[in-house]
Amino acid sequence: MSEASNNIDQRIEELGGWRGETLAKARAAILGADPSVIETWKWNNPVFESSGIICTGEAYKKAVKLTFAHGASLPDPTGLFNASLEGKVRRAIDFAEGATVDVEALQALVRSAIARNLGETLQ
Repeated sequence: MSEASNNIDQRIEELGGWRGETLAKARAAILGADPSVIETWKWNNPVFESSGIICTGEAYKKAVKLTFAHGASLPDPTGLFNASLEGKVRRAIDFAEGATVDVEALQALVRSAIARNLGETLQ
């Protein structure tokens, strides 16, 4: 297991409760989207990458936030993005307490981010 993975495990454990559970579920969905996804640790946060940054995972008092580095250029047919909508580049998903992680939609978004990082045309 990498140092980054250990740091992420530790963060999830430190958070505990609904925030730790939500970050753990999001992490599992992101890693399950494509075998090329790797975990790194930057800016004191989990970062998920494949041919570039896909997203970061941050935890705040009232939300677990997944910030997609190039989210503004990604298709979001299910409307997962609900934060940082005014940005020209990034987009984010805020999970408040009680929110569910839509694994299928999140994995589709991750695959779109990977395609974008590889320079493939998105539909």
